[in-house]
Formats: sequence, structure tokens, C-alpha cells
Amino acid sequence: MVIEARAVSKRFGDRLAVDGLDLDVPAGICFGLLGPNGAGKTTTLRMLYGVTRPSAGTVRVFGIDVARAPRAVRARLGVTLQQNVLMEALSPEENLRVFGRYHLLREPELSRRIDELITFLELRSHASVPVRTLSGGFQRRLAIALSLMNRPELLVLDEPTTGLDPAVRLALWARVRELRARGTTVLLTTHYMDEAQRLCDRVAIMCAGKVISEGTPDELIAKRLAADALEVDCTPAEEARLLDGFRVVHRLRAGNRLILYLDDAAGLAEHIRQHAGARRPLVVRPTNLEDVFLALTGTTLEAGT
Repeated sequence: MVIEARAVSKRFGDRLAVDGLDLDVPAGICFGLLGPNGAGKTTTLRMLYGVTRPSAGTVRVFGIDVARAPRAVRARLGVTLQQNVLMEALSPEENLRVFGRYHLLREPELSRRIDELITFLELRSHASVPVRTLSGGFQRRLAIALSLMNRPELLVLDEPTTGLDPAVRLALWARVRELRARGTTVLLTTHYMDEAQRLCDRVAIMCAGKVISEGTPDELIAKRLAADALEVDCTPAEEARLLDGFRVVHRLRAGNRLILYLDDAAGLAEHIRQHAGARRPLVVRPTNLEDVFLALTGTTLEAGT
């Protein structure tokens, strides 16, 4: 295992941010750590790379106790924080050069590594202009490039694509997939469930400082919900009549929008069209990881009958 956390807790005064966390991350995969705001994700990451010490429990990365040898761990990993930490007066190439020297790289290896990362993150067209003039997407690419300067065995990405446009997100996803294919272990936090479902081999969902479910995205969908989701507009008064005779695993209501999770969505859709009219807005789709996330962390999902 690249990461092994056992009974890890972290208190800030009277607040328990992480509560008895157990976590295992195998080598060579993309592992997603998901949860609502305040779930303890960022605190967990900070303990994993040695910036925050646990109040209880042990964290081992590469088999090393992080609390005892944080420098030995940090030398072998890269971290991209939620907020970019860049020298805005310098160019991307100059940022990479400074960061490479921090990792004790010397010429000609330093220049070779800078060239590799500029190519890999597609920064060539803006490599020589001040960082402050770059778009958010280019700044995010540079932040990830900096975290790769030391060829890390473990790359930690804390919400790497928040606020980026879809094209930039797709480009960064491609880079993450390529890193994983090269053998880099990636630990990712994100609020985009489609991102987690597309990139992650395994995910752990946190709530109130605990891991409440873990597995592959497909495993979590099969275990927690059902294969299909049906979305339909109907009032609470209409609901019982429209669902008569159908077993629903879970349901979610937001105003008049009802989302139903069941194994025979096509049959229920036809039933609704017959009894409520063909013009009734209705969508049938596969259940996804966002549905599971809401089922586990939301407060409006109800058990089916």
C-alpha cells in the first residue's frame, strides 16, 4: 500500500475534523476522496503529506510513519493545493526552474525536466510570459507541473479543476490518466462527481470526518442504489398513484422534481406516460456516482418501499 491510515483522528479545539479514519490506497491507481464541505477531506490530505499531525492514530506513506519522518515522505510526493501557489511576476519556465532547484535538480537534468513538463502540460505557448497574465486554466496547469517536478510516486490533487471550463478540465483529465498509466499513484479530491467517476479506480466517501463507504464507482452504485434513475415532474399528491405497483429502491424530491432509483425504469416510464400523459417531462438514465453521493450524504433521499 502507498497509503495506510489507521484510527486517525484530528481535533481542532472542541471540533473533531477527522474521526477514527481508516484508509488504504494501493499503488498505481487513482483514488478519490469525496465528501461535502466540512467532511474532513483537506484535513485528511494535510495529515497524509505531513503538514498536520494527527491527534490520534498513525499514517504511513510508502511504509514510512509520516509523523516521524515527514521530509522523507514529502521528497517522494507532489501536491497540488486548492489554491495555486505561484510566483506571479515570473514566467512558467522560471517558476519551474525555481521549484526544480528547491528539489536539488542540477543542469542539464533541470532544463530537461522543465522542457518535459512544459510539453506534458501543454504550456509551450505561454512558457515565457508572466504568470499573472495567464488564464486560470493555464495557471492550474502550471500548479500541477510544479507538483510533478520531482517525479513523485504519489500525486495529491486537491480539487484540481474547480472553476475551470470544460475544455481545460478534459485536458487535465487526460494528463491524470497518462500519469496513472505511467505508474504514478494519484489521490484526488473533487466536488465533481462525473470527474471522480471517470478518473478514479476507487473512491472513499467521507461525511463528518468518517469514511462511510468505499469501493469502485460501479460497486457503490450496485450496492447502494439501483441500475436506473428516472426523473419526473409530479406533485407529492400524484406520487403514490404514479408509482402504484412498482418497487422503488430510493427516491429524492426537490420541489416537484422526483428522482426514482429502481431496476425497471423503462417499465415505470411507460406506466407514467400511460397514466399521466406523454407530454409529462420525464428522463430515464443510468444511475451515477452523484446519485450515490446524495444517497449517502444528503438529507432528502428517502428509502423506497
